[in-house]
Amino acid sequence: MLESRYISRIAQEVALKEDQVSRTIGLFDSGATIPFIARYRKDVTGNLDEARLEAIQEGAKYYDALVRRRDDILDTIEKQGKLTEELRAEIDGCYDRT
Repeated sequence: MLESRYISRIAQEVALKEDQVSRTIGLFDSGATIPFIARYRKDVTGNLDEARLEAIQEGAKYYDALVRRRDDILDTIEKQGKLTEELRAEIDGCYDRT
């Protein structure tokens, strides 16, 4: 499951409530597909359509990749012995993979 700050960003990007986004990501994490969620899990998502579900899924994938990339970068810099708390904070505050 994504950190709450990323769920908040996705919610802002798709103009939804954080709990809707969180519950929807939980469904994706459990293996549910967009068509399944759109048809059978409307009660969980708050009746979201396929376009919004896809936007949430893409956002979740993006931020998941961002977290993995961030962790790799931090690990590499730490192994070099050049990681400072200031640099860690700057990298942690970044929302762009590049």
